[in-house]
Amino acid sequence: MKRAIPVLVLSVAGLIPVWRYVPSHDGGSSSTVTEAAAPASTPSASSSGGATSTVVSGSAIDTEKGPVQVEVTFDGEKIASVRMLQQPNHPQTTAAVPKLIEETLQAQSADIDTVSGATITSDGYKESLQAAIDANG
Repeated sequence: MKRAIPVLVLSVAGLIPVWRYVPSHDGGSSSTVTEAAAPASTPSASSSGGATSTVVSGSAIDTEKGPVQVEVTFDGEKIASVRMLQQPNHPQTTAAVPKLIEETLQAQSADIDTVSGATITSDGYKESLQAAIDANG
């Protein structure tokens, strides 16, 4: 019994730092562009040599992990590129974004698969992307 009390106290003391641990996300592995935007901005068109490009920002979607917002460049009705304006600063998000963008360019719609391990970000991405597609008409 004399050993049980010190063992218990030392065990609890050793677990306190583990319980208080908060992972750091400032490793510079992802960048978040913060820009204020309306829920679904009006398309802006730019013309270069006959081809019309339209850049549309999707809605800023608040998720449990942080805000998600995309900017889509359209060439006519075709999705030419997608850029993240806002994204959660998490390693899963950093790994998922290129996959989401690649699938978007292949599917040419917001009907894409969710990236495993980044479900919340994927759902926010798809919602913001659909808002941009709807705003483009």
